[in-house]
Amino acid sequence: MKDETRFHPEDQELPVPEGSESPSLSPPPESPGIGQRIFRNAEGLRAGWRLVLFLAIFAMCAIILGSFVRVFLQLSPKHFTPRVLMAGDGILALAALIATAMMGVIEKRPFSDYALPWRSAFGLNFWWGVLWGWIALTGLLLLIRYYRGFDFGSLAVSNPRRVLILAAFWAISFFLVGFFEEFFFRGYALFTLTTGMGFWPAAIVLSLAFGALHLRNPGEDWAGGLSAALIGLFFCFTVRRTGNLWFAIGLHAMWDYSETFLYAVPDSGMVAQGRLLNSSFHGPHWLTGGSVGPEGSLFVFIIIVNLFLVFHLLYPQARFPRPKVTSC
Repeated sequence: MKDETRFHPEDQELPVPEGSESPSLSPPPESPGIGQRIFRNAEGLRAGWRLVLFLAIFAMCAIILGSFVRVFLQLSPKHFTPRVLMAGDGILALAALIATAMMGVIEKRPFSDYALPWRSAFGLNFWWGVLWGWIALTGLLLLIRYYRGFDFGSLAVSNPRRVLILAAFWAISFFLVGFFEEFFFRGYALFTLTTGMGFWPAAIVLSLAFGALHLRNPGEDWAGGLSAALIGLFFCFTVRRTGNLWFAIGLHAMWDYSETFLYAVPDSGMVAQGRLLNSSFHGPHWLTGGSVGPEGSLFVFIIIVNLFLVFHLLYPQARFPRPKVTSC
């Protein structure tokens, strides 16, 4: 007769060592949903969506501030004057600052991460940029003049007091132009896209956008748009090598100031009211740039290439974006 109560070793429960848990099958980690993957990555909100949020805040601020100024100042954007520029670009610069400050609070980052350290404002980099801007634009006009395409002409304003007033107002105006355009395209936007796609892809995308926006100017053409894109890429390069925007702001402001006030030539297709000289262009479009001004001349591309080469030699080290500092 078979003994059904016989001991079977395989039926015995093995003792569990003290302090250890009995083995169990844990469920696999849940994979993020498609919405999570679209909007977020390991570092939080994706770079593209952060840029969209920045642009939305900027647009809202610009619309509100612009409406206020139009009501109280009654300015016409069709006139290319210091008053119009100061109001228009001042509003846009303020809107960009507000949008960046709000994104900085969300991301817990200072303005210096976005290439705008306030302690460096109007420092040596800025004034070097001013000098480079004057040399580059003057060199371009001298090249055109050498081939008999440009004359400096005579003084358009003889009253010294009037000259000083115009010089001061145009200087303030073009500082605001340079500040806004550099900070908007190569501040928060450049930093944020760099975190998502790398520096040079971000620089190329933003420079193409910068050039495309110039095509909206009256009198602009493809050569002027292309030169604006390339000079925008050079501005990105200066941020990369200096670590901040102040060199680019100084160069941008002085380039425009020299075009518009000092030498009285078209600036991206626009001619200003209240200029220092009665200058004139004469010759083929490829030489003078035609209605675009010197930014449409083929010689501008020679100037831009030389800017890249000289700057590369003088500023060899990459300083932007700043590497993250990790605590031990």
